[in-house]
Amino acid sequence: MSMDVGGKSVKSDINVTPLVDVVLVLLIIFMVITPMLQRGKPVQLPRAKMVSELKHGGDPILLSLTGDGRTWLDKVEVKRKELSDALVAEMAVRPGAPIILKGDKSVDYRTVREVILEVSKTRVVGVSLAASQIKTGEAE
Repeated sequence: MSMDVGGKSVKSDINVTPLVDVVLVLLIIFMVITPMLQRGKPVQLPRAKMVSELKHGGDPILLSLTGDGRTWLDKVEVKRKELSDALVAEMAVRPGAPIILKGDKSVDYRTVREVILEVSKTRVVGVSLAASQIKTGEAE
C-alpha cells in the first residue's frame, strides 16, 4: 500500500528578500552612527607618507587646534592660558592616557608649537601629532 501525496517536493531555496532588508537596515545604521564616533573637533589633518599608530595607553585625550587658532579639549573650547590646568584635570580623571594633538593643516607651526609648550607644562611624557596617511598612488 503506497500513497502518492501529489508531486510536490520540499522547496529548499533561500529567501533572499529578508536578508537584503536586514543588510540595508544595518548599512543605514552604520552610515548614521559612524560620523558620531569621531571625537574632538573636526579638522583638516596634514598629510604624511609615514604614519605610525598609537600602540600604548588607552582611550586618548584629544586636543584639537582648528584653522582659526582655537584650542579644544575633546569638544570643549579651552583658552590657551587655561590649557595646562584643563589637561591636568583631564589627566587626573584618566591617568596614563596618551595625548593626541589634531592640528588643522592651515595652522602655522608657531601656533602648534605654542600649544605643545602649554601641554609640556603638565609634565606629560609626550604628545602625539595626528596626521592622515598618503595612500600609494595618491597625489600629495
